[in-house]
Amino acid sequence: MSDESDPLAWETVDGTIAYSCPGFEVVRERVRLPDGTETDFDSVVDPAAVVVLGFTPHGEVVVIEEWRQAVKRVSRGLPAGTVEPGEDIEQAARREFEEETGYVAEGMERLTTVEPLNGLADSVHHHFVAHDCRPTGTRELDDNESIRVGTAEYDDLLRALADDDLRDGRSAFCLLYHTRFGTESGVP
Repeated sequence: MSDESDPLAWETVDGTIAYSCPGFEVVRERVRLPDGTETDFDSVVDPAAVVVLGFTPHGEVVVIEEWRQAVKRVSRGLPAGTVEPGEDIEQAARREFEEETGYVAEGMERLTTVEPLNGLADSVHHHFVAHDCRPTGTRELDDNESIRVGTAEYDDLLRALADDDLRDGRSAFCLLYHTRFGTESGVP
């Protein structure tokens, strides 16, 4: 949501793609600040993503362990992935969940949407809660994915957050948001 009439708004004078690769672009913009000063601003253009907190019929959470090259370690968290251009976000959540885990959800409900890095990137993350998830689907990993699938007790994941053992930001936010607001938002 943009409000360029707000007195805090910056005016974009010019912009170019400084770097492009599969997955994201870095944009360099020339901007005019409210006081009239002109400066450069670099940001990341990142496709929307979905994050899925999936519960099995027995109440366990479907989790993944995935190699993360940026931090040079295996990261434990919730399945997540990119929304394809023109794709409905719930369909993206169902597709990514099945592709990464092989689990299919009977029910899928939107939990919340956030901008996790809006000082640096235009990323938008749509968080979902999936119910009655069963391993009846087909995994289809991307060429650059190395993922191990498992389940965990919800409370064990919260303890892992408290112990710095679950460090994926998308997963941490989703778990904590669900813990605090899940039932209030109508998503059990």
